Amino acid sequence: MMKINTKNNNIWFLILLILALFLWLINLGNVPLRDWDEGYYAKVSQDMFQSENWLYLTYADQPFLLKPPLIIWLINISYHLIGISEFSTRFPCALLTALGVPLLYLVGKNIFYKPLPAILSSLVYLTLLPIVRHGRLAMIDGMINTFFIFSIFCLVKSKKYPLWGIGFGIGLGLIALSKGILVLALGGILGIYILWDNPKILLKNSLLWLGLLIGFLPVISWYYLQIDYYGEQFIQVHFLQQNFDRLSTAVEGNSGSPWYYLLELIKYSLPWLLFLPGSLILAWKQRQRSWAKLVLTGLIVFLVVITLMGTKLPWYIMPIYPFFALSIGYYLFKLYEKENYYPKWLIFSLFFLSALIIIGSIYLWQETKELLLFIMSLVLGITFLLTAKKLKDNSPQFIIILMIGLYVSLSLFVMSKSWVWELNESFAVKPVATLIRENTPPNTIIYTSFDYSRPSLDFYSDRQILAKDNTTLETLATTSSYLLLDEEAFDNLKLTNVKILGEADQFILISTNKP
Repeated sequence: MMKINTKNNNIWFLILLILALFLWLINLGNVPLRDWDEGYYAKVSQDMFQSENWLYLTYADQPFLLKPPLIIWLINISYHLIGISEFSTRFPCALLTALGVPLLYLVGKNIFYKPLPAILSSLVYLTLLPIVRHGRLAMIDGMINTFFIFSIFCLVKSKKYPLWGIGFGIGLGLIALSKGILVLALGGILGIYILWDNPKILLKNSLLWLGLLIGFLPVISWYYLQIDYYGEQFIQVHFLQQNFDRLSTAVEGNSGSPWYYLLELIKYSLPWLLFLPGSLILAWKQRQRSWAKLVLTGLIVFLVVITLMGTKLPWYIMPIYPFFALSIGYYLFKLYEKENYYPKWLIFSLFFLSALIIIGSIYLWQETKELLLFIMSLVLGITFLLTAKKLKDNSPQFIIILMIGLYVSLSLFVMSKSWVWELNESFAVKPVATLIRENTPPNTIIYTSFDYSRPSLDFYSDRQILAKDNTTLETLATTSSYLLLDEEAFDNLKLTNVKILGEADQFILISTNKP
């Protein structure tokens, strides 16, 4: 039987790093940036690149008060090093997310005291669709996971080597400098874990407190400068509207049922979700052990916190996945270590998934005609089929087959043009942005008949395009303005004495500037 070689720990760290870097960086710039986060961060970074103002964030020269600055700083550094592009916009977040894979391996080594469950946990994390996809986007959530994993690693490492306690606070400080209030939830989870597992460490290791001071000094300094500069406006927008309001209300209509995140977990964590019940039972049975306390605290507390929040978005669940992966990884280790009787429902579930995906691949090919997606579906279906067969044969080799098949499938997926599927929800932004950029002066505001303003369009055109209703557009047409109209709006407005500057993707750019 093929075995996983765990003798050389350093080699596994390197292997995991290489596997992660390939999966997160391959074809990173092969599709345009999406709305909303990517467009916002790209435009704010573009403003910073052009103005060289690193301290006060702006969006189209207006104050951008929604987020702390770390992601903008990192993207701006990327712009200076390799130019402005999709790849350079996504690169910092993708790189940092990829580093979370070998870091989780280090966490596993320190809580399991054996390399194999640490390796398996990292491979589970590596092959989780939400981690791969969101981590490749110019979004905060993937890199926050890495900062969180770094804090966990430093915390568990500090039990034997107190100096590592400094890194605990630095990791939390990086989270605060990325997404503000989220650090309260994630820091609270680690606080509960400390109180459950080893509360004496808070008194014995003063370096933990020193690390918090070092980590939060830049955060406090930045917030002080913003409040001093913007005053009450910053407090209202950044703290209340952007952060605290999300706890109690559904900001921008992003609401959901109490089981919203359970459904997200079910939809996007398959097939690893099939092993979650067994892993949780195992963790509960071993709840006196440090690893089980960490996993149970993280999974249960964070799931409760995000469920109680009024605003619900798919990526809010991301910090649960390190705990999810550690739990599954240890359970797989137990299955791999000793041949066992595998539940028939697990075998049936994988056979069913295999048939469903193979049949779905035919439909996918008819709809998209994208060869990579078709091959990906076949690979995934065959992977589940072979995995189910190994389970039926009572062979722990099913783990190796499943890991390899998932990694190959995800590699094919991110090499396709469909990994950012939200781009299909609206018009292709780049041709329209080129039309605007080539026919309007810099720093111009353009008004559009489209239903909503698109940050990605602002970024690619390097202009601000504001959505307006027909009544407002009709008024603007009487002044010196640039209008971006769809064909229906153009016909309805019945504009005269205007200059048509060009057309792209069923949009017409006109100038109402009078000679």
